Amino acid sequence: MQTDFHHGLLGAGVSLSGGVRGTGHDRTEADRWICGSCVAEPARCSVVVPAFNEEQAIGPLVAALCAAAAWHEVLVVDDGSTDATAARASEAGAKVVRHPYNKGNGAAVKSGIRHATGEFILIIDGDGQHRAADAARLVSRLGEFDLVIGARASSTQATQARMVGNSALNWLASYLTQRHVPDLTSGFRAARRQHLREFLHLLPNGFSTPTTTTLAFIKAGYNVHFEPVEAEARVGTSKIKLVRDGMKFLLIVLKIVTLFSPLRVFMPISVAAFAAGAGYGVWTIVTQSHIANTSVLLIMLAVIVFLVGLVSEQIAALRYEGRE
Repeated sequence: MQTDFHHGLLGAGVSLSGGVRGTGHDRTEADRWICGSCVAEPARCSVVVPAFNEEQAIGPLVAALCAAAAWHEVLVVDDGSTDATAARASEAGAKVVRHPYNKGNGAAVKSGIRHATGEFILIIDGDGQHRAADAARLVSRLGEFDLVIGARASSTQATQARMVGNSALNWLASYLTQRHVPDLTSGFRAARRQHLREFLHLLPNGFSTPTTTTLAFIKAGYNVHFEPVEAEARVGTSKIKLVRDGMKFLLIVLKIVTLFSPLRVFMPISVAAFAAGAGYGVWTIVTQSHIANTSVLLIMLAVIVFLVGLVSEQIAALRYEGRE
């Protein structure tokens, strides 16, 4: 009501500062504040760059970011690097937060979020694969969306195996969230700081922070937008191992969706078990004139799994009771 009243005054030409607003370009400071409060500007945004042994890429990346826009701050989190990552970042104009030892990409992102002082936060990988020129474009969409993700084109994936793995994760995430997810693992994203801090306790220390934040924002009902971007070949070698980290990503997807919408996981298992038990039961009745114990066990399993999912759904709903 208060917002509508303010907009009504402005529409009638009345300034909130007490005077009558002029026409054309004659706008009061209050008018500019109201219009500008809906727009995320670089000056209100902290850039967080997690980096581990990225001395070759971090300097040019920070310099490009500083040249692209007048950010509130550029914050590089040196995650226990053994090379000159911190020195190169500082020389290029970034503030540096150092971990005494390597904790993981997620831990570096969490440190950056805790140290950031801007109203908005842009997170960009320190390996040079993302273009600094796209950063301001992502931030500019935050007035309309709560989380903006730089969705990489499939043609820019590092390897064929990586592309197949990411496509499988994207498909699974799309099914579980009931929302098309074109790039689940992109580390290039922007959000309001208070929203990121809301899910800080869910973020793991490893390489699944983008996965967790994407799923958490979607399942919590926030507005999420995937902004198409082009990715360059990263500088140096990737620290993600397909087999080892692929399984971790899969478990993270199931964990987050189970946390926010458990029936999306439990219901298919329940339905499959019930269909198998009922189908086998009908077959044994027709061919052997009795119901096999296996059929009974499968149907019981279906009922138990469904009830567990139902209770989990209620618990998930209680987590958001009274949330603003």
